[in-house]
Amino acid sequence: MREMKDSGIEWIGEIPKDWNCCKQKYKIKLINGRAYKDTEFEEDGKYRILRVGNLFSNPTWYYSSLELEKDKYCEKGDLLYSWSMSYGPHIWNGEKVIYHYHIWKTKLDESLKKRFAYYYYMALSESIRSESHETTMGFVTMGIMNNSYIAYPNVVEQQRIADYLDEKCAKIDSVIEKQQVIIEKLKEYKLSVITAAVTKGLNPDAEMKDSGSIWFGNIPETWSMKRLKFLFHIQKDIAGEEGHTVLSITQRGIVPKDFSNNEGQFAKSYANYQLVHKGDFAMNHMDLLTGWVDISNYEGVTSPDYRVFVLDDKDNCYPEYYLYMMQMCYSQKIFYGLGAGVSGLGRWRLQADKFLNFWIPIPSLEEQIAIAKYINIEVKKIDTFVKKREEIVEKLTLYKKSLIYEVVTGKKEV
Repeated sequence: MREMKDSGIEWIGEIPKDWNCCKQKYKIKLINGRAYKDTEFEEDGKYRILRVGNLFSNPTWYYSSLELEKDKYCEKGDLLYSWSMSYGPHIWNGEKVIYHYHIWKTKLDESLKKRFAYYYYMALSESIRSESHETTMGFVTMGIMNNSYIAYPNVVEQQRIADYLDEKCAKIDSVIEKQQVIIEKLKEYKLSVITAAVTKGLNPDAEMKDSGSIWFGNIPETWSMKRLKFLFHIQKDIAGEEGHTVLSITQRGIVPKDFSNNEGQFAKSYANYQLVHKGDFAMNHMDLLTGWVDISNYEGVTSPDYRVFVLDDKDNCYPEYYLYMMQMCYSQKIFYGLGAGVSGLGRWRLQADKFLNFWIPIPSLEEQIAIAKYINIEVKKIDTFVKKREEIVEKLTLYKKSLIYEVVTGKKEV
């Protein structure tokens, strides 16, 4: 076992005796991307503009024909760091692009290997997250980065470390990817179960008829079609005072807002928020891609921009049936098809008149209850399988982070 020494840096801890340790700014230069005005974005142009979202899953690109300084472009193989919101390192693997202000391009000292620096940034990012250095807006400052410490061995050992981590992380990522494929298939199956139940019923031998709707096709002969305005009314009661539980509409349900994690938006006053009562429906109709609808289990307030609505005939309508119907309309992008706005900016909204005049299938009350209970049972089974797979992914992800840290700080010799 090789001899170790104290690095003097808490998050790094002990490092091999022959390793060096210094502030990052002496080894890595961070170069800011360009801050664009909205008027400078083009739908088509000479160069694509690389934004933080494009490093992850956002397929929407903006363009520019501006000719800029050489250091405002990045090319294949460049080591980048996104410092806003989802921060972390990325090695760019695409064509020549202009990178946005929320991304730094790195210029490494000759004593550092790029792949080693990439894994160092992976470990550093986790340290920053755990120590909550980010602001309420969720970004890392250049000052924090420049004054962070990096421990490093000679370039030969750096290459050996990078090669080792490439191989190990690729294997872990492969297993994670397979688990995620299974999770997605389970979620697709879950949606198909819900969709079939709320649009076709539970009797496979039922006589069918044309619903008259492009969204629902054939429905059971005994069902009817009704507009939502004959079932619900929109309710907007402003609280007028502070002190209420603030509720967030998430895809995990309607939940009390967590003020401790500095995530999401904060209002100066919640007195102008609208009241939500237990049993009320509430939906985020402002963003039909990531928004959701649910029934509140809480008394509280939510954003006045959201939509709160209430069943009019609770004696002949089973709330959970209508909830599954509307959640299906989100997941199957039916509401999205009725929306309007600017989808690329997350502003694709379902206007009130479109919502209230939307036709949905209505079975008898007995069937509504049976359908909702059937879905509850099936969804619980599927969610159990999904949870087990997600736990595997979580454990593998934590193992990968731990492995990177142990190796890139020299605690595990390779």
